[in-house]
Amino acid sequence: MTKFGGKRVLITGAASGLGRSTALAVAAKGASVVLTDIAEAGLGETADLVQAAGATVHLAQAADISDHDAVVDLAAKAHAEVGSVDIVMNVAGIATWGTVERLTHSQWRRTIDIDLMGPIHVIEEFLPPMIEAGRGGHLVNVSSAAGLFGLPWHAPYSAGKFGLRGVSEVLRFDLRRHRIGVSLVCPGAMATPMVDSVDIAGVDRSAVAVQRAMALFMRHAVTPDAAAASIVRGVERNRYLVYTSPDIRVGHWAQRYFPPSYNLAMRTMNWAMHRYIDKAPKD
Repeated sequence: MTKFGGKRVLITGAASGLGRSTALAVAAKGASVVLTDIAEAGLGETADLVQAAGATVHLAQAADISDHDAVVDLAAKAHAEVGSVDIVMNVAGIATWGTVERLTHSQWRRTIDIDLMGPIHVIEEFLPPMIEAGRGGHLVNVSSAAGLFGLPWHAPYSAGKFGLRGVSEVLRFDLRRHRIGVSLVCPGAMATPMVDSVDIAGVDRSAVAVQRAMALFMRHAVTPDAAAASIVRGVERNRYLVYTSPDIRVGHWAQRYFPPSYNLAMRTMNWAMHRYIDKAPKD
């Protein structure tokens, strides 16, 4: 069991959405926090909300986690404040969709830099001091359903999220001897600001077809608060795989134990994606 009470927790992507909800959820469990996000204004709002809830914010510093030097600076300031953190929660990420012929190199690079190298930078700078402190702890990496399934048009996003899944799979065993647990969170649809900022290569997001597809997505979305509650519960129970909605749990089971159903689902989703998106005018 991992207890949040009295623990010092680093949360990336804390300015909004799942990151903000997670900060408030761990604060409600008695944790103090170190917060970061690239969006400084939203980060300040989250810090105010956490403090209003009665929890301590040791540091709230804007940083681009894809920039290793920025994470080094964040870690130096955090460790000067708290010595070392007890729980690291890699929540920050972006989403990029598109077919291979429409995606640009910069879209591939930016997505992988943020979704994979960003968490790696955080792990590099925050896990060794946690190990040296000898108190145990927990690492939480937020992957995605796109880190489990071959979802259509998700190649850059899946490159980052499958990669993070691989890092987590190794660390769950490597860190065991240090009494550091690892949880890999695989959310499905979530009603977060990221839905409105998904970069769809070569497609006009304002098109009616795209808006219909997004509305369909949102019908299955859970709230960030509900997802954060699932994460906290999973960490407390020291679960490796944490699902934030039952459909992803069922889908992962089908993928492993009934591959024909998984193959059919992916083909159907791919057909549906083209049906909606290909009707939209290109940028």
